[in-house]
Amino acid sequence: MGNLDTTEPVRNRLIRAALDCFLADDYHRVTTRLIAQRAGANASMIRYYFGNKEGLYEEMIRETLNPMLDVLDGRMLASVTGFTDFLRLYYDTMTARPEFPKLILKVLALNQGPGRRFIQQLLERGRTRGARKVSDLKAQGQIGSGIDPDILRLAFVSLAMTPILLKDIFEEQIGRPMDAEFLDRLAAFNGHLFSAGLTPNTWK
Repeated sequence: MGNLDTTEPVRNRLIRAALDCFLADDYHRVTTRLIAQRAGANASMIRYYFGNKEGLYEEMIRETLNPMLDVLDGRMLASVTGFTDFLRLYYDTMTARPEFPKLILKVLALNQGPGRRFIQQLLERGRTRGARKVSDLKAQGQIGSGIDPDILRLAFVSLAMTPILLKDIFEEQIGRPMDAEFLDRLAAFNGHLFSAGLTPNTWK
């Protein structure tokens, strides 16, 4: 509460507070009153902007994932070199909220908390957009025509999610922090590794 910025719009404060609360505790234990208190707002504002707790929960997930989904409609992946920038965006976004990927996995794999169908819809939207981007890159001759877009997507997700999900374990093993500089270098390496593996000479 000490760092609360009361000049920030109430809606934004509620989403930020919801993210903090849902990452810190199980869904059923988080109350709208607690979220509102953390946001410095009245609980009635949750009903006004989001309808109910579940609506706020879904909007929190949408706003966290949307910047990465929007990449699939933009110019970042107009060439294979953009995979480095995409990985960097993912690492930066998730480093700020390291529990978020765990929350998504908890909902999808363990079916804990609401929003499973909603998250699946978001991911399917990403799958559809990603497949379209792969088709564009194939048409431009930047990647091999034999590339399976689903395999490409799963490979990318593995490179993106694993360092964040297992960050504590990796840091203990390597004996140094995976800070912003380390993750920037990792993004550059993984991006190069990924783009090199997609060359037309590799996949006919």
